[in-house]
Amino acid sequence: MTEKHRPSPTIENYLGVIYTLDRDGEAVIGRKLADWLEVSAPTVTATVQRMIRDDWVTMSRDKTIHLTPRGQQAAQSVIRRHMLTELLLARVLGVPWSRVHEEADKLEHGFSSETTARVQDIIQDTSVCPHGNPLPGHEYATEDLIPLLQAEPGADYVLTRVHEEIERHRELMRFLEENHLVPGAQLTIVDIAAYNETMTISVDDRRVVLGLSTAHSLWVKPLAEPHQ
Repeated sequence: MTEKHRPSPTIENYLGVIYTLDRDGEAVIGRKLADWLEVSAPTVTATVQRMIRDDWVTMSRDKTIHLTPRGQQAAQSVIRRHMLTELLLARVLGVPWSRVHEEADKLEHGFSSETTARVQDIIQDTSVCPHGNPLPGHEYATEDLIPLLQAEPGADYVLTRVHEEIERHRELMRFLEENHLVPGAQLTIVDIAAYNETMTISVDDRRVVLGLSTAHSLWVKPLAEPHQ
């Protein structure tokens, strides 16, 4: 997609959220967009109507929103640009892990396709972002992961993915980073307390208590057994 035909930053934000929800098999409705983008329902309605007019999305009779082929191409472009910007900030500029999403949001809309291509040349491994979410075309990288909520107590796992759903919450991301809950961390579930919706895990010889809503957005893989 040429720079001339790139959607506005606001539309790019909507396209990115719609793409992410659809990628994960979730029905895209106005209420979810309002929650993710932290805007009012009337604002979502007005923006989606403009997106329908401009052939970025369609809306079904059940009010679910779907990307058109044009919208899909634009959404993949903005997601790839965002994640490459995150990788640049994390690996080259040393921006703290908990802040790269927020900082990338400020920069990504100004990057041209040429600049994005140069970033990709600098970053060798571009299958997942610093939070472990797959770049478009690399969804296979997360296929074998399981949600932390489905992990077995007492077994050892590696945290591999922090879902986009919580990347936008600055304080929560800072909490995860301060408690070493970043991709690559080894952890064990100690206890799940359904009565108060919390989970206690052990990571780096410390106990950390998470809300189940947060644990829902963390994905892990079993810790590989050492070779004999």
